[in-house]
Amino acid sequence: MNTSKRLIGIALIAIGAIVAVHTIVEPLYHVSSDAYPYSPLWSAINPLTALAIVLGVICAHARKKACDATDGNTAVTREFLAASLQLYGFLFVGILFFWNWFSILMPGFTGAGGDTVSMTWILIDASVPLLSVSLGLHLVRDGDRSKNP
Repeated sequence: MNTSKRLIGIALIAIGAIVAVHTIVEPLYHVSSDAYPYSPLWSAINPLTALAIVLGVICAHARKKACDATDGNTAVTREFLAASLQLYGFLFVGILFFWNWFSILMPGFTGAGGDTVSMTWILIDASVPLLSVSLGLHLVRDGDRSKNP
């Protein structure tokens, strides 16, 4: 179990880093146009982002559940706040991500204009690295603590 936590943590850190770096450097190499508003690399990164969101929701839910089981009706702790922020952050970003991603995959969807879709992508691409890397670091550290008490 500890090895799987560490592997998931490393995957979340790597995906978060990929999304962050590509979000920052995309304007340096990709010239947007109406026909090609986004770099073609996003077609490879988006499935990784979806994986990070799904893994993030599952692992953050497990963390929150463990926190709820130990804290009960006690005072709000740092662990409770971190677990809650990660779980609800991943859920929020997941809703935005899958809505935006499916709108790209289904070109007939015109429920939102291009400016709205682009702004939503920026929010997603700024949030996913923060959530993924922070949860990934927690999972890696938690795996290390379990191995070496």
